[in-house]
Amino acid sequence: MRILTISQGEYGRRMVENIRQHGPEGWKIESWTAPRFLPPLIDDPEEFLPPELPTADLIISFGEHPGVAELLPDIARLAGAKALIAPIDNEAWLPRGLVNQLKGWLEEMGVVTVFPKPLCSLTEESYNLRHRRQSYNDPLIAEFAHHFGMPKFKIEVDKATRTIASVEVERDAVCGSSRFVAQGLIGASVDEAEEKAGLLHHHYPCLAAMGIDDDYHDTLMHVSGHITREQVKEQIRPFLRIAYLTPPERVSEDS
Repeated sequence: MRILTISQGEYGRRMVENIRQHGPEGWKIESWTAPRFLPPLIDDPEEFLPPELPTADLIISFGEHPGVAELLPDIARLAGAKALIAPIDNEAWLPRGLVNQLKGWLEEMGVVTVFPKPLCSLTEESYNLRHRRQSYNDPLIAEFAHHFGMPKFKIEVDKATRTIASVEVERDAVCGSSRFVAQGLIGASVDEAEEKAGLLHHHYPCLAAMGIDDDYHDTLMHVSGHITREQVKEQIRPFLRIAYLTPPERVSEDS
């Protein structure tokens, strides 16, 4: 698969490095760095684009300015792409009004596009969470999401000590935080693993937005952290001790 990544700063740089380092050998990854400073509205995209771009099957945009999103239809045309991933880890970089415009423009071009919010909600069949979940059907995006997207762990527990013996990352977050979390969980108590996973995720650090998001009524950084915690909890659930609390006024059957 031929992938063209678009980035501007540290957020995108870290994503691209992780994809290059841990993606399958068969992927050919090219990168284009967009101008760091762009006007509020772009009248002439050719002014900010190179004369040509590498041919790509899939484009992944890590822009940190709405202007990058405005360039995506022209980038897809230049690259001949059939699929595009435009994550929303910060709505200031990709406002919802612009998302709606892009959906129409790219659909007319025959380019399948997903807008995972946050990026680590992406799976082979869907993106976003709960009532915001959206399904899609595209083999190129699904191939990428098989390796990068919603974290997926395989955790082995030492039953004698009830500690984490090993953690295999079956699907990494695009930023690489899942591998960082996995390393930090080795030796942790099962009872503390979920909370520690959330702390490790934040300390990586997660670069998703810290403002309250209207869709989730929480920050996207916290939403991303909850995703990691839930994936860890699902793996260690059989080993967790469940505490049953009896209200003071309740009388047991043995009393």
